[in-house]
Amino acid sequence: MAVATKPAPAAAQDRELLISGSEAVAEALTLADIDVVTAYPIRPYDTVMQAIAKKIANGQLVAEYIVAEGEHSQFEIVKHASTVGARVFCGSSGVGWAYAMECLVVTPPLRVPMIALVGNRALDDPGAFGVEHNDALFVRDLGWLLCWIDTSQEALDTTLIAYRVAEDRRVFLPLAISADGAFLTHSQALTMVPPKEKVERFLPRYDRGDLLLHPDNPITVAPQANEDWVIEIRRQNNEAMGRAVGVIEEAYADFRRIFGRGPENPWFEEYMTADAEIILVGMGTISLPIKVAIREMRGQEGRAGEAALVPALPVGGARQGAVESAGDRRHRPRLLVRLAVRLGRGRQRDPRGPVQRRAAATAALVHLRPGRPRGHARRRQQGDRDVLRCGDGRQVRHEDALARRSRIGEDGHG
Repeated sequence: MAVATKPAPAAAQDRELLISGSEAVAEALTLADIDVVTAYPIRPYDTVMQAIAKKIANGQLVAEYIVAEGEHSQFEIVKHASTVGARVFCGSSGVGWAYAMECLVVTPPLRVPMIALVGNRALDDPGAFGVEHNDALFVRDLGWLLCWIDTSQEALDTTLIAYRVAEDRRVFLPLAISADGAFLTHSQALTMVPPKEKVERFLPRYDRGDLLLHPDNPITVAPQANEDWVIEIRRQNNEAMGRAVGVIEEAYADFRRIFGRGPENPWFEEYMTADAEIILVGMGTISLPIKVAIREMRGQEGRAGEAALVPALPVGGARQGAVESAGDRRHRPRLLVRLAVRLGRGRQRDPRGPVQRRAAATAALVHLRPGRPRGHARRRQQGDRDVLRCGDGRQVRHEDALARRSRIGEDGHG
């Protein structure tokens, strides 16, 4: 339950609330004055469903709240509501997001700028409540914009920015906000909630223009098309994704001007990377334990840095700011929400070649608990050996099935 930590301020001032990531999203949805929200319970996303239901029940928001019989109908309802001019919201987690796949696939080509929350959750089976991002990544190549958040403040701010970007006529694509289950959806933190006046200056009303489905504007939605038109639709989606780069930068610049906060660089965040020999790349709430581990390693005279990404960088000017460490290791994601990350000495490793364990160790460190790096840092002090050196000359080789079968036949074992 949200808890006010200070006396109620004047209407034009921000309010400071102790709220979870899900409650922060509900605050943003109320400020955005959404029209239709659909719900179907699945953990951990359903905390947003509960929070927005309370807003409506308490008279803080006037909106249609529709409980569907499953995720498929849940996403279908908001998809069609958006085509008639309603600002919409829905969400799911894990296999629930997967169950809605038929709807998720067709949303981008229909140019429906819905906003959805993915409460990131491990896919079943086994029935895990742990966090992985495979659920959100289902739609990576389907025309959805994707972003990850790591604090309740980012949850609120990014939700407002998401509507601004998705509903811009230069974009008109759906956007999924990924929030790590439990770590963010259920964890509370102090969050600044802006007044309605600021939001109205930042976020215009949703306007479909000549794409509005209405009896006075007879248009066809989701027509049966041949292969030529399918490729044309994909081309239009791709161009809209390219235009989204500039729209995102404009939105963040306006957000900083109106709300007085927000990152200068909307694409990635650097942390102690200037003299780093190791750079860790992560998305979502993993950034906090990574930063703790880096501080501990620095305390042990090790040099490490971390870049926490909003999932990718676009091509062009923004890419020129890609992180580069003292060892010339760099990440250079190539497409917006593509997650094509390069980690190496400024070159792309041949995926068919052998992988040195020491070259792959940087990514493995992402999963270490904060206490683990101490031992690596101590070993580093014993000499000039790399922090995560796993043995000289030892390699992990990739073989295709035929090559492996041939080798098994020659020596009798794998």
